[in-house]
Amino acid sequence: MKLHQRIAVTAALAIAVLSIPALAQKVETDYDHSANFKQYHSYSWGHVHAEDPLFEQRIRDAVDRALQAKGWQQVPTGGDTTVTAVAIKKNQEEYNTFYTSLGPGWRWHGWGDGMATTTVENIPVGTLVVDIYDSGSKHLLWRGLAHDQLSDKPDKDTKKLQKAVDKMFSKFPPRSM
Repeated sequence: MKLHQRIAVTAALAIAVLSIPALAQKVETDYDHSANFKQYHSYSWGHVHAEDPLFEQRIRDAVDRALQAKGWQQVPTGGDTTVTAVAIKKNQEEYNTFYTSLGPGWRWHGWGDGMATTTVENIPVGTLVVDIYDSGSKHLLWRGLAHDQLSDKPDKDTKKLQKAVDKMFSKFPPRSM
């Protein structure tokens, strides 16, 4: 294998490996550190919104499973807390550049003789925001955020939703300081 071919293969592998973290699901949580979560045992649903109305019920189901696994009880109205959720879908641009030649003449500020082709791909990314409020004071107690690349298959996205909610609630309820 010639040197320029080895460089091209190495560059392609590096690009592939470096792009993997961009595809990983990212989940974050935050909470009111002064809140005593031991006083909360029930929840009622507030507003849930997703572009796909069928997905709204899937969000409720996933959060219900997570909270009930923690011993919380869902009640139609008057829960200790109110849970809201919003699912947002947007496109994120991803740029890919490929070089036709990495042969002689490559230098510090460029690759020399070859042509570079850059393509732009729109990647659908979903963000789920789940908030838990104290029902009496309307004070935000806890927030979970999940970001993930979406597919064109609802079943696959439903599995990603469940995985994201499981990650979100893995350390719930938080221990107050």
